[in-house]
Amino acid sequence: MLKYIFKRLVYLVLVLIGVSFIVFTLLQLTPGDPVRMMLGESATPEAVAELRESLGLDDPFLVQYFRYLTGIFFRADLGTSYNTGEPVLDQIMIMFPNTLKLALLATLLATVLGTFLGIVSAVNQYSIIDNIVMVFALVGTSAPIFWIGIMMILLFSVKLGWLPPSGFDTFQQMIMPAVALGMQSTAVVARMTRSSMLEVIRQDYVNTARAKGQKELVIIFKHVYRNALIPIITVIGLQFGHLLGGAMLTEIVFSIPGVGRLMVDAIKQRDFPIVQGSVLFVAACFSVVNLLVDILYVAVDPKVSKS
Repeated sequence: MLKYIFKRLVYLVLVLIGVSFIVFTLLQLTPGDPVRMMLGESATPEAVAELRESLGLDDPFLVQYFRYLTGIFFRADLGTSYNTGEPVLDQIMIMFPNTLKLALLATLLATVLGTFLGIVSAVNQYSIIDNIVMVFALVGTSAPIFWIGIMMILLFSVKLGWLPPSGFDTFQQMIMPAVALGMQSTAVVARMTRSSMLEVIRQDYVNTARAKGQKELVIIFKHVYRNALIPIITVIGLQFGHLLGGAMLTEIVFSIPGVGRLMVDAIKQRDFPIVQGSVLFVAACFSVVNLLVDILYVAVDPKVSKS
């Protein structure tokens, strides 16, 4: 078990190094001079050169990247914002609670509703209920998050006046963003739950349990659902990472101050440390979730740790 977790931790570190290198390289190749954005077009060449030197932007690429990487791993330093002069990590941590809350609410919705719909659909295969769930899953996976958010604002805020169109402080303000963000994941979880349970429900031991006279609910949850859990856990873990990334669009549509909104504003201002730090932070969260999912694998099926 410990050896298995250690191996996954090594993979996690390697993934983060790879992500940091890719993001750092892409931003170096991005058009636009952050120094010019900070000083303005009227700045003198001497002032520009002095600021570039003080920020270390004149150093070779590998020197800049190595300095950035060592700062991350040895000092937990994601850099300093070009525009505010504040540590990047501090700004991310101010915004991250809203992003995390939004992603968790959407994941909770996707897990509860998606699992329920998947179980109902699998138990009633080829029925009207099954067809309705599959149509919902098709629409849910096809509709973009921003389109769902805009349609919900037009219907529930503009037309009906039931829910506020923006903000994230009250429960009413959280409903539409969580539903808009979680719609796709709900559909994905429902389809995976249905597919996984249909594979298990045809097994001989399920028929044996029925022949012994066990109640249908016991058979469904104790024998079928439990043995179908591993792929469901996988997709839920992956969807949480997807929701952290998708929160960016949701935050923009509903004017929620989060990491996605912070990242978009930083891109507009060429504030590269904020962009790099935000992407790396989200990647780290995604990797940690995958690690937790791997540990859950072992809890559900101890044979996984031997593979």
